[in-house]
Amino acid sequence: MRVRPARLDDAPQVTALWNGMIRDTLATFTSQEKTLAGVAALITERQGSFWVIEAQGVQGVQGFVTYGPFRAGPGYAATVEHTVIVAEAAQGKGAGRLLMQQALSAAASQRRHVMVAAISGANPTAAAFHARLGFEQTGYLPQVGYKAGQWLDLILMQKTLVPT
Repeated sequence: MRVRPARLDDAPQVTALWNGMIRDTLATFTSQEKTLAGVAALITERQGSFWVIEAQGVQGVQGFVTYGPFRAGPGYAATVEHTVIVAEAAQGKGAGRLLMQQALSAAASQRRHVMVAAISGANPTAAAFHARLGFEQTGYLPQVGYKAGQWLDLILMQKTLVPT
């Protein structure tokens, strides 16, 4: 597997992965799908903080990770929140770990101090994945999201980054 910076020509595959997760899971609370133009703009805006992974012998992008501001305002400038999505066929094969290692390393080298993961309580696999990467649960907000006719809890996890 190879992690590389996202390019504009990755936007259709990234959009498809993201929208599949939005449409088919409770991992995110939104039901509004991403647009190709919106994803392309995000790739352009987040150069240096948006990567994709390709697998040998498999055509196309198998996952992506990106991060951006956690909240607005200068007091939060050193804190970022990330999104990581891996195609079902690539899950359990180290793709997510490789993507996250890239994001964590880059964020640390960019002098970011904390990376936040906002995880749906309906996605315990994601919480366990982040715990294995050294993220600690720092918050739990019951029933703050609503999707597909059900209230969803939000788990907040974070990792303090060591500058490289």
